[in-house]
Amino acid sequence: MRRVTLEFTDWAIDILRRTHEAARRFNPAATVRIHRTGDGVAFDLTDEREDGDELVAEHGFELWVAPGLEGTVDVVEPHDRLDPAPARRSRTQRPVAPLTRRSDDEPPARR
Repeated sequence: MRRVTLEFTDWAIDILRRTHEAARRFNPAATVRIHRTGDGVAFDLTDEREDGDELVAEHGFELWVAPGLEGTVDVVEPHDRLDPAPARRSRTQRPVAPLTRRSDDEPPARR
């Protein structure tokens, strides 16, 4: 099994932690899942793991990560939207790299 190599800005950690806590109040099995879509990456609430997902349990939240995702998760405005491939600096003013695919035969997803 591969180890997930995701990093999170401070703001993304705050948003994911709050989302995790709120979801668990309604469903103790609820967890955020990050996965590829046809045109990028999406974050969804789920109570089931998909085949190949790896669990990231740190910073006070749990996150199911679909295979092949790596990089830094950041938040963009408006509405504290999670964005895996930001083109600007976060509130923490740290540069962030976009999420990329691990395989050389697939181009990175960009939003």
